[in-house]
Amino acid sequence: MTLKLLFDVALLLSSWSIAGCDFNMEGVLQMECHERHVMIALDLSATGTDPHFEAVDGTGVYPITDEYASKCGYSVSILPFLGLAELRASYFSCNTESKDDVFTFKFNLVTNHNAVEAFYALNKTCSPPSPWSPREVTCEVNYMEVSVRTEFPCPSGTNEWDSLKLASSTSDWQVAFQRPEEQLSPMNLTQARKLGYVFDLLLDRIVFRTPYGQHESYNTKVNGIPVEVVHAAVFSRKSWIVLMVDLVAACSTHEGSYNSGYMFWSTPEALYASYNRSQLSVGLNGELMEPETAAQKGFIMEMLNSTIKIGIPYNADGGFRKTFVSNGIFEFYIFYLHMKQTLVDERSEETTLRFHRTLISPLLPCTLVTEDRTIKAEGMFTIYLEVPRDVQLTSVQLNGQGFKVPFGNNTPFILAEAHLNKTQSFTLKVPLHDPVVIQQFSEQNAAMFHKLDVNYTLTAVPENEPYYHTVSVKVLMDVSPPSFNSVCNASGISFELAHRSYDYLWDISIGPDQLTLELAAKRGYIISNSSNSLLVFVPLFAKGFEYKNIGLKKFLGTFEILVKSRDKPNILTSTVKTCQFNSTELIICSTNGWMTVVTDLFRVLPNGQIPTGTHLSNNLCVAKEMDGTKVLYSFPLNSCGSVVKLSRGNVVYQNQIFYYFGNSSSTEGLTMQCTYPLTSLYSLFSTYRFDSDKEGVGSIIYPLDNTKVFPSTTVPPAETRTTTASHRTRSPNLYMPSFYPTARYIRVYRTHNLLGSYKAPPESVKVLEYV
Repeated sequence: MTLKLLFDVALLLSSWSIAGCDFNMEGVLQMECHERHVMIALDLSATGTDPHFEAVDGTGVYPITDEYASKCGYSVSILPFLGLAELRASYFSCNTESKDDVFTFKFNLVTNHNAVEAFYALNKTCSPPSPWSPREVTCEVNYMEVSVRTEFPCPSGTNEWDSLKLASSTSDWQVAFQRPEEQLSPMNLTQARKLGYVFDLLLDRIVFRTPYGQHESYNTKVNGIPVEVVHAAVFSRKSWIVLMVDLVAACSTHEGSYNSGYMFWSTPEALYASYNRSQLSVGLNGELMEPETAAQKGFIMEMLNSTIKIGIPYNADGGFRKTFVSNGIFEFYIFYLHMKQTLVDERSEETTLRFHRTLISPLLPCTLVTEDRTIKAEGMFTIYLEVPRDVQLTSVQLNGQGFKVPFGNNTPFILAEAHLNKTQSFTLKVPLHDPVVIQQFSEQNAAMFHKLDVNYTLTAVPENEPYYHTVSVKVLMDVSPPSFNSVCNASGISFELAHRSYDYLWDISIGPDQLTLELAAKRGYIISNSSNSLLVFVPLFAKGFEYKNIGLKKFLGTFEILVKSRDKPNILTSTVKTCQFNSTELIICSTNGWMTVVTDLFRVLPNGQIPTGTHLSNNLCVAKEMDGTKVLYSFPLNSCGSVVKLSRGNVVYQNQIFYYFGNSSSTEGLTMQCTYPLTSLYSLFSTYRFDSDKEGVGSIIYPLDNTKVFPSTTVPPAETRTTTASHRTRSPNLYMPSFYPTARYIRVYRTHNLLGSYKAPPESVKVLEYV
């Protein structure tokens, strides 16, 4: 895998591409004179991805190919992380014009932007900012260059080095290359040029340049550091005088190593003879710093065991970083190292070495910064992700559901992006109660786990191979049973419950019965269930109501909804709503054996007269309240002269309301009755107890077949003036004289009396008895 990744990195560096735009020389081109070279930098986004340079002099135009560059003193590199192309040209490069320490460079820039080829002339004149040392050596990335001062006597007062310029046409000068324990045969300079070597004389300096890896070079190790050496001796014989110059180009070929956040590079301290310890300055991208400045910026400069060791911090200004995706996410660093070393030999002769090195770190695991910044009080998951600047976020998955980024306006999710110095961050917010969030109840914690698995899809340009980064966050939320909002209206009570994802943990009940669609249909409840809430409308007089403070005009109705644990029968919470309703006509048959009636006698009164008073079958039982023709009665079923009937599994209790004017009483009354199923009764009649599982069904019967019987699920219209009800209620106070005699028992015969009726005399004791 490591070999594959290294190969991919090499391919990446060699085939970098950057999108282009319209070319404009202003702001695109940068040309600078440095100590021993000129630098030209271009913006690739303006020039296109494949610019070319041509060197121009009085003899013609020469394309700067890789071979020509290493032979003639040019170095062309692509800086992909800045989107720049860079050309470095030695002051002694082949096509440079020099006079009086002034160097003139002429180049053509050839661009092919948007399929349009264009040529631009680039000219620059430079003068070295510091004097030349007697010997100077440049170790460039693609060649070695040596120049030495020419101060020696020549015959007849002439400088025979001038003939070096004509060496291609003469055979007077020769060069002999030396290798350890091997003397190679001399060759003339013409032959040497054909092999890629350059010998020249400029400004009274002898210049020797060679590409790396020549046949005549050799590799060795000095203090364990790999070094490439080319040893050339140039000589000429004139009569009895032999003129010889020993030229040695020696450069460290150490490729660098990465350790603990530093990129290290080493070179032997004394590649050339040195009497005193050497002086160093170091920098990146052609800029040099003094040792004190470099140390302040975190650089390491050590001389140990005759070896110079340079350490560059991974985050040094001027370094470049790249994210690389291949079966994982990695990063590597590139540094364009520039180092200057000055040595002085025993004769006080100075040698200056300059190194230009491209150092590439190995592939390192890339750590992405992820933080869970969720605050429960905000009701949102908040996840922070920090990635390198060259990484793009293309999509996210939330618990397996994919979403493109940026999010659309129709999602409740938020993704905030921020750009930092060398990184960028994404802050993702997801509501805790969003349907995409997984919610699980923890019995151990008696709380709800909210879980969100986020899978980020990241890519790094230009490969755009996806990398998936997964983050899982959880929040433990306290849970509470659901609570209804309730509203009174004229015909009943409305209950509303806002849906929560964990409400399935509880059951909703009306008394002992769980609220279901079947129960609602049976009892007349109206249920509307949407994605947001549950609405339950309970009509007045539906089963489950309780009534109190019943008067001729108003009464109170109370309805209770219970919330129970699904696994345990415990009642956790309840919603109780009491509303005031208008009294028109109603009859309530309670489970504890009371009949409560509010009615208007106008239908049975002659000619709209107002009665003096009213009473039940037992004339001692008078109205609890009376207002004109409207009366309120409330009395036990087993009193006031009630009649008991048995019919088809039911027991019916009947009584009548009679009215009178002065001393004249009506002979026909308004009949009212309560019907109970026999199966729900614990005892039919007892002096001290009446107990039923179910409320009775009440009805008011008018004379002349004017009968209205209303089911318990129906609310009659006010204009009918007749109302029935079937409910549980607390017993209201009964207005009745203290000497009122109660019934004791009824004798019921097995056959012919089952459908008949029997009116009990006041003094008798009524008990249900089958004979």
